[in-house]
Amino acid sequence: MKIQKITPFLWYAEKADEAAAFYAGIFPESRVNAVNAMPVESPSGPPGSVKVVEFELFGQAFVAMSAGPLDPFNHAVSFVVNCDDQAEVDRYWNALLEGGTAEQCGWLRDRYGLCWQIVPSAMGRMMSSPDRAAAARTAQAMMTMVKFDIAALQKAFAGGAA
Repeated sequence: MKIQKITPFLWYAEKADEAAAFYAGIFPESRVNAVNAMPVESPSGPPGSVKVVEFELFGQAFVAMSAGPLDPFNHAVSFVVNCDDQAEVDRYWNALLEGGTAEQCGWLRDRYGLCWQIVPSAMGRMMSSPDRAAAARTAQAMMTMVKFDIAALQKAFAGGAA
């Protein structure tokens, strides 16, 4: 794996290798590159109990570690997946939601506790439109959704009810 200057690092209480394989199975250009057990004792446990996982999602390098509970994941550091169409929104939403929980405004928490927002790329254009009334209608429609519905967002942007 090519070394990046900045790499997202995810600390899991357990199952970092399982989580990395789960994500790599969902996204194209993704794979688990290495799973290494810490060969020495650490504050998190005896030799072999801590696993460091190197993986890629869409070619972006990540590192994850299973090292016991520390801080739980929350929305403060989360991942946004930009989607080209409703089929892509549905695919990523359904895959990541399996065993997790749905939340408001396109957010979900996967089975490992990591937070994701599955977003139609078109929504960014609608929300940043110079037509502030259209952007406001889009935002209002967004606030009523759990999983994003692109057709409903576009209808609200155009002036119809969501």
